[in-house]
Amino acid sequence: MGKSSERVVLFCLENHPLREKLCDQLGLEQGRLEFRRFPDGESYLRIDTPVSGARCIVLADLSYPDTRYLAHLFLFETLRELGARSVGLVAPYLCYMRQDRRFRAGEAVTSGVFAQSLSRHIDWLITVDPHLHRYHSLGEIYSVPTQVVQGAPALASWLRGQNDLLLVGPDAESEQWVASIAEASSHPYVIGAKQRLGDRRVEVALPDLSRYRGRTAIIIDDVISSGRTVGECVKALRLQGMEAILCAAVHGIFAEASDQYLLDTGLQALVTTNTIPHRTNGIDISELLVPPIRHFLNQDRSKN
Repeated sequence: MGKSSERVVLFCLENHPLREKLCDQLGLEQGRLEFRRFPDGESYLRIDTPVSGARCIVLADLSYPDTRYLAHLFLFETLRELGARSVGLVAPYLCYMRQDRRFRAGEAVTSGVFAQSLSRHIDWLITVDPHLHRYHSLGEIYSVPTQVVQGAPALASWLRGQNDLLLVGPDAESEQWVASIAEASSHPYVIGAKQRLGDRRVEVALPDLSRYRGRTAIIIDDVISSGRTVGECVKALRLQGMEAILCAAVHGIFAEASDQYLLDTGLQALVTTNTIPHRTNGIDISELLVPPIRHFLNQDRSKN
């Protein structure tokens, strides 16, 4: 096994499709633990792998965080109490990035509050395509070193080699992202205009698509939550005679069974990366996570 300081142990509270892939590619030891909930909903946690002197990584699914975050805090702090040399977090989906300013008097700016809380319990953070709208970087709210992985290369790799496609970005915010995927995968793209009317109400208008009829339209998005934006995009495509319509996204949250809602709109296929465990996972992003994890592990090693 070698010296304890050379051991790197990965822990995961729930089964995650990235766990074995990352362990295999990085040669990590899989940490054993017991996690369950008492009848009153409180968490029980026991770590069954010795971690004294080891560097530990926690792979966390932080979708629906209000039911998961506290248990992860227990994990971070218990690893420290048991002597872990460092505790890094790989959270492929980073929650609480939406509320990045106070839109109405008295609102909680939850992105900042969450970042301050999480930073107190970890040594570094890696995530994939966080919602950086008004923030320029995670460093504006996180006090620990962070690295952001772009999911676009994984989507571009999946699209490369497929023929007669039209990539569709649902709104202006997606243009730079969709344009890079289109260039990398050698497909044309169009961008829609979105008007948000509420949390679950949006309207999407698309430019004239007559020159693209006969192609397969693939809606590209970074995160699908309620699914309303993608659903309206499907309707706009069908109004212009596009028959074959798919959707590919980095993060599939699918609140309130919105994956089924999307399939019911006429979407023929729905594919996501494996940042959030879901039956639509068809694109693996593990290789993109390996370099930043190695970076932080090498930094830990250099502190010896």
